Amino acid sequence: MSRYKAYAEYKDSGVEWIGEIPNDWDMWKITHACPYVASGTTPKSDGDIYYGGETLWVTTGELREGLIFDTQKKVTDKALIDMSTLRLHPEGSVAIAMYGATIGRLGIFGKAATTNQACCVMPPSKILQNKYLFYWLFATRQEIINLSSGGGQPNVNQEKIASLKVSSPTYDQQEKIANFLDHETAKIDTLIAKQQGLIKLLEEKRQAVISHAVTKGLNPNAPMRDSGVEWLGEVPAHLDQLKMKHILIAIIDAEHKTAEYFDDGTYLVCRTTNVRDGILKLDGGKYTNQETYLEWIKRGVPEPGDILFTREAPAGEACIVPEEPILCLGQRMVLFKLNKSRMNPQFVLYSIYSGLADDFIKQLSQGSTVSHMNMADIINIPLFETALEEQKEIVEHLNRVLARYDELQKNAERTIELIQERRTALISAAVTGKIDVRGWEEPRQPALEVEDAVA
Repeated sequence: MSRYKAYAEYKDSGVEWIGEIPNDWDMWKITHACPYVASGTTPKSDGDIYYGGETLWVTTGELREGLIFDTQKKVTDKALIDMSTLRLHPEGSVAIAMYGATIGRLGIFGKAATTNQACCVMPPSKILQNKYLFYWLFATRQEIINLSSGGGQPNVNQEKIASLKVSSPTYDQQEKIANFLDHETAKIDTLIAKQQGLIKLLEEKRQAVISHAVTKGLNPNAPMRDSGVEWLGEVPAHLDQLKMKHILIAIIDAEHKTAEYFDDGTYLVCRTTNVRDGILKLDGGKYTNQETYLEWIKRGVPEPGDILFTREAPAGEACIVPEEPILCLGQRMVLFKLNKSRMNPQFVLYSIYSGLADDFIKQLSQGSTVSHMNMADIINIPLFETALEEQKEIVEHLNRVLARYDELQKNAERTIELIQERRTALISAAVTGKIDVRGWEEPRQPALEVEDAVA
C-alpha cells in the first residue's frame, strides 16, 4: 500500500474499527442514506401459482460478490401481488446475507429482483454510490459478523445493517474509488485465477501420476497386455485384475442412524465430510461418548491400517484409519479390513484414487453423479494386484513424487491467501480514506491495430 498517498488531514470517525477519516468525508447511517432497507420472503410452494414466473428471486446462495442477472427460482406476478413483503427491488440494489454460514456475502442486482428473508437489500441512493457501498460492506464483513447473535449459526437483522455508519466522501469521489477498486481488484483476481489454475493443473498431474504408477508399474520395459478397460489400454502382463471383495477379510457398513454427539466427547464419529482426497480431516469433526462408541463398534472396530470409504455425499472418497483419534463409523461410511498379507493399505488407497474406482462409479450411474453406492457395488470395485514388494516400491515412489506436488500446491494456496489479504486490505484502505486515489486515472486501452479494427 506504500505506493498510495494519504490524505492531508484526518478527523475521528466516531467508529472504533474505522478510526480516522479524511477531514472532508462524512459518516452516513445506511438508513439515512438509502431510500429504504428491506428484505423479502419465501412464497409458499403450494402448486405453481407463485413460482415459475419471470421475476428474479434472490437467495443467499446467489450472493457471490458480483452482479446477479439470473436466479435458480423465479416468482410470478401473483406472488408479488399476494405478498406485501415480496418487494421488487430495482436494478443496482446491493444485497447482503444476514443469516448462517453465508452471513456477509454480497451481490448487486443486474436487473430488478425480489429476495427471500435472509437477504437485506439497499436500493440505489443519491448519497451512497451502489458499487462503493458494495465495497464498503465487503470491507466491513467481519464487523457485521461481530454484530451477529444467535446460537449455532450467526445472524444479523436488517435493523443492525441499517444502523451501520458508512465513511463516505462526495458521490463523485465514491464513484472514482469504486472504479479504482474495480480496476485493481480485477488485476488481483487475475493473479488469483492463475494460482487456482496452477492448483487444478497440479491436481490433474497428481491424478495422472497415481494412475500411471498403480496401473502401469515402475518398469517401462515390462511386457504388456490389454487391460480390457478402454480408457486404460495396456497394463503390465504380470498384474492380476480382481475386485475389492477378493482382498478383504471383512467389509463393515455403518449403523443406519445418527450417533449422539457430545461437546466433550472423545471418540470421533467419522462422517463423509471427514474423508477427502485420501486424508482424514478433523475440521468440523463430531465426537461422541464411550457408551455410544461401544454401541457403534459392535459391527466392527476401525483399526489403524483399515480403509474408510464413503458410499455417498460424495461416493468414492477414502482414507486409511490413523493411530489417532479413536473413531467409529458415522452414517454412509464403510470400513474395509484388508488381507494385509496380500495387499499394502497405502497401495489400495492409491488404487482407489487411480481412476479405477471413479470409472466404476461412473459406469454404475451411466455418467451422472452417484448419490449412493450399495454394498453389493462397493465390493466389486476393480483393482490390480502385484507382489507386495512391488506394491511397496510403488507406494514409496508415489510418496516421494506426490510430496513435491503437495508442496507446490501448498505454496500456491499460501500465495492465494496472501493475495486475498492484500485485496481485502486495499478495499478497506480505499473506502475508509486511508489512501487517496483522487488522482487515479483508469489506464487507457491500447489503440487497436488496423487489422484488429477491421476484423
